[in-house]
Amino acid sequence: MRKTVLYIAMSLDGYIADKDGGVGWLAGQDDGEDAGNSYAEFTKKVDTVVMGWNTYHQITTELSPGDWVYKEFTSYIFTHHEPDSTEEIRFVKESPCDLIRYLKQQEGKDIWICGGADIVRQLMKEEMIDRYHISIIPVILGDGIRLFGTMKKDAKLRLVKAECYNGITELIYEKR
Repeated sequence: MRKTVLYIAMSLDGYIADKDGGVGWLAGQDDGEDAGNSYAEFTKKVDTVVMGWNTYHQITTELSPGDWVYKEFTSYIFTHHEPDSTEEIRFVKESPCDLIRYLKQQEGKDIWICGGADIVRQLMKEEMIDRYHISIIPVILGDGIRLFGTMKKDAKLRLVKAECYNGITELIYEKR
């Protein structure tokens, strides 16, 4: 069965965006140093990407306007807006948990949960994230959009891999 994988970066203090929603701090400690190749390795195992409207909007208006950076994947965007879907980008109104349940029953590679925090929290509540691939960026923001919120029960995990490069620590956990 396909796995649901959260592949995301956060600050040392647990934020995925600063207080203004910005992600300009997503970098290693030294300019020009090796950034590793975990993204390239990770994307070989994925054919579907899932994200909320805010993440999609930031990608298309700020980070990569005019060029959809996830062309090789089928993308599902959760929204209450009503844009037209395309072959590669599908706008959906159903709950993240319902969509993931459906996608996990389909043939294919793993499903990438790209963001945002609300989508992650909904999936965590229903224990629907199989793997957590989190890059800890060497910065403390102090405020912003927190990845993990208050939970009613623990999410018990098993460390699968830990790797460091250019001050970034990548941690891969699976639920146990």
